[in-house]
Amino acid sequence: MRVLVLDGNENQAVACVRSLARAGRDVYVGSDSSWSKAGWSRRARGSFRYPAPQLDAEGFVARVAGEVKRAGSGPNTVTLVMPMTERTTLPLSAERQRIFDAGGLLVLPPHETVLRAFDKRETTRLAASLGVAVPRTETVSERTRAKEFAEGAHYPVVLKPRTSEELTAEGRVRATGAPAYARDAGEFVNAFDELKKRCAEVLAQEFVEGSGAGYFALMREGEPRMEFAHRRIRDVRPTGSGSAVRESVAVTAEIREAGLAILKALKWHGVAMVEFRVRADGVPVFLEVNGRFWNSLPLAVYAGADFPAALASMAERGDVEPSFDYEEGVRCRWLLGDFRHTLEVMRGAPEGFPGAYPARLKTLTDFLTPVAGTFHDNLSASDPLPELGDWLDFLLRRLPARARRRGDTSKDVHAQRRFSLP
Repeated sequence: MRVLVLDGNENQAVACVRSLARAGRDVYVGSDSSWSKAGWSRRARGSFRYPAPQLDAEGFVARVAGEVKRAGSGPNTVTLVMPMTERTTLPLSAERQRIFDAGGLLVLPPHETVLRAFDKRETTRLAASLGVAVPRTETVSERTRAKEFAEGAHYPVVLKPRTSEELTAEGRVRATGAPAYARDAGEFVNAFDELKKRCAEVLAQEFVEGSGAGYFALMREGEPRMEFAHRRIRDVRPTGSGSAVRESVAVTAEIREAGLAILKALKWHGVAMVEFRVRADGVPVFLEVNGRFWNSLPLAVYAGADFPAALASMAERGDVEPSFDYEEGVRCRWLLGDFRHTLEVMRGAPEGFPGAYPARLKTLTDFLTPVAGTFHDNLSASDPLPELGDWLDFLLRRLPARARRRGDTSKDVHAQRRFSLP
C-alpha cells in the first residue's frame, strides 16, 4: 500500500512517515511548499506539492486525486491519503468521492460527522447532553450581542473561534487562530472585535482553571481500537495550547469514560483527540474534539501506541485487533516548541489571561537542563534532516508570515479608526 502523508511541515507528518516506513509502506509526502521537513526524511520515498487549501481548495483536492491516480490500479497500488490538519481534512472530506474515484482511500466518518466534530459549539452541546462537564458557553456573532453579553458575563472568560478552520464561500480554508481572554466587559468587547476579523462566529466560555489532558484514540465506526494519554509538562503556549514536552501516562477512568462517550456518540471512524481541562477536584471539563492526528503524535509512537501503522492496517484490512497497552513514563520533547514556550514565558502572560503563568527563571532553567532518556519529535541521529527543516520552516516561513499578519491587522485597525464615526 502507498500512503500519501499530507501537511509535510507538521510534526505528526514526520512521525507518520517514520512509522509507516518501518511498517513496510511506501510513503510519499505532500505539502503546499517547495519542501517540507517530513519530505526531507530519509524514510520518505518521494514528495509532491499541492496548492494551499486556504487559497485553492479545489486545486488542492484535484492535485491529491491526481497523485493517487498516478499510482495506477491494482491490489499493490492502493493509495491511502492521510491528512494531518483540519485545513486539508475538510476539503478532502467534502470531496472524498474524487479520491475514491481515483482509487484512493480515506479513513473518515461521513462528512456531516466531520463538520460536527470540528464545530466547538456542537461538540460542547453533545458533551453536555452526555453528562460530561462543560464550561458555560455562549455563541456570539454580532457586536451588539457581544456588548450585551459582556455586561452580564461572569469573568474570566475565554473567547475562541467556533472552528479552528473555516471553509469560506469562495472554497478556501481559513485558519481562525488562537483564543483570547477577558477579565472584564471592556476586554471582552476588544477581544471579540479582534476575533471577528478572522472567524464568522465566536464562542464565549467560562475560564476553567486546571491542567490540560487529552484522550487519544483510534476508532472503528464508534468502537475503540487503540488509546493513549499523556501528561503535559510544558506547552508551546503557556496558556494551554500545544504540548512542547510531555510524558506518557495511563488513561484515567474519568478521561476514558468522557472521551469514549463523545467519540461513540459521534460514531467516529479514524483517529481523534478529545481535549479536556482537569479541575483541581479531578473532574475533566470538555474543551474540543480534534478529528485528526495531533502534534504530539511522536510520543505515542515512541511509547508503543503506533497509531499511523494501525490506521493503515485498518484501511487495508477493514479492521485491526484492539490494542490498549503502551509504555508509561516515556518522555518526548519538541525542541522548537520548547524554545517557543520559553520565548512566550519571557514575553509575559497575554492580556486578560487569568490563570497561573510559568516563572521566567524556572522556565529558562528547565529549557537548558537536559533530561536523560528523553525522545524528540523530530531530532534523530539516523534521520537528521526533519529537525533542520523544522527550524528553517519556522525561521523562513512562519515567522515572516506572522509578521505580515500582524502588519495587516495593524492596517485594518488604522483604517477602522480613520473611516469610522466617533
